[in-house]
Amino acid sequence: MKIASYIGLVIGLVIMTALVVSEGVMDIADLLTSTGWVLLLVPAIWFPTVLMNARCWQLLFRADRAPTFFQAFYAQWMGRAVNTLLPVASIGGEVVKARVLVLWGIDAKHAAASAVVDKTVQVITVIVWGVAGVSLLAMMALDNQLVISALIGMALLGAGVAGFLVVQRAGIFGIAAQSAHKVIKTDFVGGLVEKADEVDRIVRELYRNRVRLTAAVSWRLAALILQSGEVWLAAYLLGYPISIVEALMLKSLSSTLSDAAFVVPNSYGVQEGAFVLLGGLIGLSAEVSLAISLAIRIRELIIDVPGLVFWQHAEGRAIFRRRQDDQSNDTQA
Repeated sequence: MKIASYIGLVIGLVIMTALVVSEGVMDIADLLTSTGWVLLLVPAIWFPTVLMNARCWQLLFRADRAPTFFQAFYAQWMGRAVNTLLPVASIGGEVVKARVLVLWGIDAKHAAASAVVDKTVQVITVIVWGVAGVSLLAMMALDNQLVISALIGMALLGAGVAGFLVVQRAGIFGIAAQSAHKVIKTDFVGGLVEKADEVDRIVRELYRNRVRLTAAVSWRLAALILQSGEVWLAAYLLGYPISIVEALMLKSLSSTLSDAAFVVPNSYGVQEGAFVLLGGLIGLSAEVSLAISLAIRIRELIIDVPGLVFWQHAEGRAIFRRRQDDQSNDTQA
C-alpha cells in the first residue's frame, strides 16, 4: 500500500502539473493573486468542520471511555494532517489519531475501535454526500451520461463499504491477528490475538449504539455541507460567483472522487481534474476551475502543516517522558 501511495503521489503531481501548465501557470497565478490577502479567508470555513468531525469521533466512544472534546479535536486535527500531507493512503492518519489519544491516557483498545468505526462513518457519509451530488447534477440536467457513471461508481463504493462492515462484524482485528499467529507462532503474537478479540468486541458494541452512530453520521454530513462554502467563497473572491447549489454539486462530487482515489495522497491531480470536468458543466473555464481548486488548497498550509508540527511535538514529548522514566528507574535501581 505504501508503494502504491508513492506511485499515486507521482502520478497525481504529474497530472496536476500538466493541467496547470496547459492552462497557463502565469494566468492562474495572476487570477489567484488578484484577490490579495482576502483569499486567506477561504480556509476559515474549514476550521469549524474540524471541530464538528471531532465531536463526531467523540460520540463513537463509550461514554465512560471517551476523550475530552479538546483531546478529540487535537487528535483528529493531527490525524487529518497526516492523511492529507503524507503518502499513507488515508489510513495512517487514523492510526496517528488513535495513538495520540493513547499518549494522553485513553485506553488503546477503545481508541483503536473508535478509529475504525469513525473511518467507516466517514466513508458512509461520503457515499451519502456523493449521491446528493449526483442528484443535484441530475436536477440541473447537465450531463446524463456522467450521472449514470457516477451512480455506478456510488454502487460499487457502497458494495465495498458493505463488505468492510461485514468483516468488521466478523472481527477484523481478530482475523488479522489469528492469520499472523498462524505464520508467526510466538507468545507475543498469541497475546495480540486476545487483545484483538477485545477490540472487535468494542467495535460491535459501538455499532449497536444506533443513536450515537446516527448522531455521528449527522455531524460528518453537516461538516461536508459546510465545506461547500469554501468552493462558493473561492469562486466569489476570484470574480466568478456561482450559486450555492452549484457549489454543493462541485464539492460533493469532487470530494467523492478524491476519496475514491485514496491511494493518491491529498488527491493531487484528482481534485484538479474533477474541478475542470465539473466546472465546465456550469460554465467555468478550465483556468478558473483550477484556480478555485488551488485556492481551497491554501488550507493545507494554514491548517494541515501546523497539524503535522503538533503531532511531532506530541510524539517528541512522549519520547522525552519515556527517557525520563527510564533514567528515574535506573537511578532507583
